[in-house]
This record gives sequence, C-alpha cells and structure tokens, in this order.
Amino acid sequence: MRKPDKPILSRDPWQQLKRFTRARIALGRAGSSLPTRELLDFTLSHAMARDAVHLALNETALAQELEEQGFSTQLVHSKAFDRMSYLLRPDYGRQLNEQSRRQLQAIKPVIPSGAVNLVIVVGDGLSSLAIERHAKPLLIEIKKNIPEQWKLGPVVIASQARVALADEIGELLAADIVAILIGERPGLRSPDSLSIYITYAPRVGCSDADRNCISNICSEGLSYVTAAKKLLWLAKEAIRRKLSGVALKDEGGLQEIAVIDQHRKLL
Repeated sequence: MRKPDKPILSRDPWQQLKRFTRARIALGRAGSSLPTRELLDFTLSHAMARDAVHLALNETALAQELEEQGFSTQLVHSKAFDRMSYLLRPDYGRQLNEQSRRQLQAIKPVIPSGAVNLVIVVGDGLSSLAIERHAKPLLIEIKKNIPEQWKLGPVVIASQARVALADEIGELLAADIVAILIGERPGLRSPDSLSIYITYAPRVGCSDADRNCISNICSEGLSYVTAAKKLLWLAKEAIRRKLSGVALKDEGGLQEIAVIDQHRKLL
C-alpha cells in the first residue's frame, strides 16, 4: 500500500512562542525553503525599511503642527546637503551648515546664558517616518509634564541629522540639557522606531559616553507617556548631579518601586 505523501508545508514546533514576540521566528518550512507567505512578508518588511531611510521629512509641515500646539520652532540643516551625502558622509550629519549656525547665533542673545534648561532637537535621522508618526505626540506629552519653573528653548527641527548634531545646537543656545528625538535605523519589524539622546552641558566634541539613550519609542514599543517620564527624570537628575551618560543610570523605576513598598508598609 502506498504511504500518504508528507504535507508540503511543515509547521515549526515553536509556533506557540510567536505569541510573545513580533520577531521573525517559527516561520515553518516549504521543503527546504520558507513558505511563500513568510518570504513575501520578509520582502515587504525589507522594502518598508529601505523606504523609511530614504523618505524625506516635511519639516515645514511639522513646524506648523508644533507651533499650533504652542511650541516655537527653528528649522536648521546639517552640512549634508542631500540624502546621498548624508548616508556616505556621516560626519556631515554631525555638523550644522553655516547658514543654520548663523541662524542660531542670531537668536542666542534673546536667550540669556544659562536661562534655558532644556532644548529639544527633532532630527530625521535614518527614519523620518518615525518623526512623522511620533514626534508631535511625544513632544506634547513632554510639555505636559515639564517642571513649571523650567525654561524650554525652541524646538529645533534638523534635516539630515545625526545624533551629535544636537551637541552643537545645545552649545549655541547655551542649554543645560539637549535632547534629540531622532529616527533610528529601521528594523525589519519596526521601520518607525524613535529614540531620544540626552546630553548635559552639550558641546561640540561630546562622545556617546556622555549621552543617555531612551530607545524603541513606537506603537509596539515604549509609550509616549513612559518615554516622556524617563526623559524628564534623566534631565532633572542630570541637572542636579551635573552629569549625563554612563555616569547617570535610569533609576526612576526603582524609586517608584521603593515608594510603593513604603506605602504598603504604612497600610
């Protein structure tokens, strides 16, 4: 008697683990290859990631939306004059072009030295899609929770920006803290992930060790409320301790746990 043919599609025995992650696991097999559905899904994710890198940010529209929410804005540009130069010359993305530098120097006299506690930079980075989707609601959440006594500088919207561009901007505006909201390198599951990099006493020449990072801010990652809370906790502690980076650990969650434990003991 002829044995029945084996099924063409073999299911992965780890299928149940997919409930706990969006990572591309337990894809199954079609012979020695991937099932067609999974291959097409991978191709689509790869295309979306590539598009996110090359998609241009509409800075003017974003500035208008932010000003409608009560923010003052400044538009600046790095030395990378287009996307190709940005990708081929990372150093260009870390420096303001001369026109933008003069622009910020011109508004500096209006801001007395040391009077600005926080300057927020919005940079397109490697995913302008992340900025388009998340920058506005995140900024609104930050503004809602910022200490009343703090002075917030203009929101500087930077085109063709790398993280270190914020150091020059913060230095020019004499800010205690600079925080850059920037689109991260797209992943195959998250083409719109946004991160925040925070630096105390920003200046040209700061290294990555001088910054704190809050990452994976997106619809399926860190929420706006949590990200804003972490940013402001780190900013307050940076000003209090006069440092940031590897010397400053995010202990905000631990302090909340300690308060809850203390409250329980009193009950």
